[in-house]
Amino acid sequence: MKKVLIVLNPCAGVKRANKYMTDIISLFCDNGYICTVQTTKPDLSGYDAVMQFGEGHELIVVIGGDGTYNEVVAGIIDKNLSCPIGYIPAGTTNDFGSSLGLPKNIMKAAQNILDGKIQDFDVGSFNGRKFTYVASCGAFSSTSYTTPTDLKNVFGHLAYVLEGIKSLPEIKPEHLKINYDGNFKEDDYIFAAVCNSTSLGGILKLDKKYVDMNDGLFEILLVRSPNNIAELATAVHDLNMQNFNNSSIIELITASKIELETSRLNDWSLDGEWQKGSDKIVIENLKDAIKLIVPKEK
Repeated sequence: MKKVLIVLNPCAGVKRANKYMTDIISLFCDNGYICTVQTTKPDLSGYDAVMQFGEGHELIVVIGGDGTYNEVVAGIIDKNLSCPIGYIPAGTTNDFGSSLGLPKNIMKAAQNILDGKIQDFDVGSFNGRKFTYVASCGAFSSTSYTTPTDLKNVFGHLAYVLEGIKSLPEIKPEHLKINYDGNFKEDDYIFAAVCNSTSLGGILKLDKKYVDMNDGLFEILLVRSPNNIAELATAVHDLNMQNFNNSSIIELITASKIELETSRLNDWSLDGEWQKGSDKIVIENLKDAIKLIVPKEK
C-alpha cells in the first residue's frame, strides 16, 4: 500500500473543499493509498505539516489556495523530499492552478492527481524564502494579503480588483537597481514582478507564449514610473493588452538570478503572502526543484 499525506487548509476560499473530504479520501483509498490527513491552523502551517509528517509518503496532496501550496512546497524542499505533489486548488483566485490548467472542480482535480503526469517545476528563492510563482512589489502587490478574507469569500476575484483600485492613490515609485544575469537596469518603478506563472495576483495576465515553468528562467515584468496621467493610462492599456515589446514604460525580460538594491523597504508579496522588504534582495531560480502532477495534455 502507498501512503499519501493530505494537507488541507479548511479556511481556504469559501471552504468549498471541506464538504468533499470524505469523497477525496475514499477516492485515494480505492486507488491503493493509505491516507493521512492534516489540517492547517494558526499554529501549524502547511510547511509545519510537511516538516512533521511528510517523511515516508509516496505522495503529498495540497488542498487550499496558492499560499498553502507555497508552504507545502517550501517544506518539501527544506525536508529534502522527492515525492510528487498533487494540488487541488481551493482558494479564491488560484493563480498557479490556473496557469497549470488544473481542474477547478474539486473532485476532478483530485482525479487528475491519479490520472495526470509528473513534471519537474522550478521554484524561486527570495533571500532564502521559497516562492512558487511570483514575487512582486508596488502597485496591486499588497492586494493579495490585505484583502479581507470575508470580502474574498463573497466577491472572489472582484475583491482583489476593488482592493487594488483602492490602493492606487497610495502608489509611490521605488528606485531600483537591478542586476540580472550580468545585465543592469536602474530606474524608478511603480511595479516589479519576478514570476513563473501566467496569472499574477488574480489581476495581471501573461500569455502562455512568454512562460515556461521549468526552463530555469523567470519572467521579470517592470513598469517604470509614468510622468503623467496619460502615460499611466497607456501603461494600464499595455498591461491589459500584453503589449510589452512596444510599450514606452513596460519591460518584460528573463533571467535566472536577479539582485535588487533599493533605498525604500517596501513590502513584497510572495505567492500572495506578505514578505518584508530589504535594501538588498537576491532572487534565484531553483530549477526542477519539485515534482508536480499536471494534466496529461499539459
